[in-house]
Amino acid sequence: MEVSVLNINGQETGRKVTLNESIFGIEPNDHVLYLDVKQYLANQRQGTAKTKERSELSGSTRKLGRQKGGGGARRGDINSPVLVGGARVFGPKPRDYGFKLNKKVKQLARKSALSYKAQENSILVVEDFNLDAPKTKDFVNIAKNLKVDGRKTLLVLPEVNKNVYLSARNLQQAEVMTASTLNTYKVLNADVLIMTENSLKAIDEILIK
Repeated sequence: MEVSVLNINGQETGRKVTLNESIFGIEPNDHVLYLDVKQYLANQRQGTAKTKERSELSGSTRKLGRQKGGGGARRGDINSPVLVGGARVFGPKPRDYGFKLNKKVKQLARKSALSYKAQENSILVVEDFNLDAPKTKDFVNIAKNLKVDGRKTLLVLPEVNKNVYLSARNLQQAEVMTASTLNTYKVLNADVLIMTENSLKAIDEILIK
């Protein structure tokens, strides 16, 4: 699949790049996508929810009613889960929600996500650029020139560029990542994927092993 290379003014440069078929042209695997997104979201969880169980409540252990003949459930003391204000049965405890995924599964998930974006024609390739200073206004103008303003965009850079990152940081619908930190969730979450020529090469190196 060939894509025209644009400059940051939104004009065609006359060059074209070919998207690697083994990354952008595979049959997407939905289950693998689900697993990778599930893992990403699980890793975002704080996991600090906690409720007190019966042994942790401070309350009298006096037996409230007789063992039999009351007609209801056997409630022992005031901490009984049967009562209002009593303990919580099997409540949440602090834990780590993360789980393991194999490297090849995560790699296939990223390829599948990129293939979906290629199928939807949601990938723009721009020539490598730099901003002289961090200015949000400059990034907004680039988005307007590329006709992606008002849409969720993910800009993929070959390496960390502080000025570009800071220029996009205050925009709700724009995100900047490096090719090495690209993940499935961010790709699927974006409406448009903007890549520079060098970031395409970096992705090729990372995902073809």
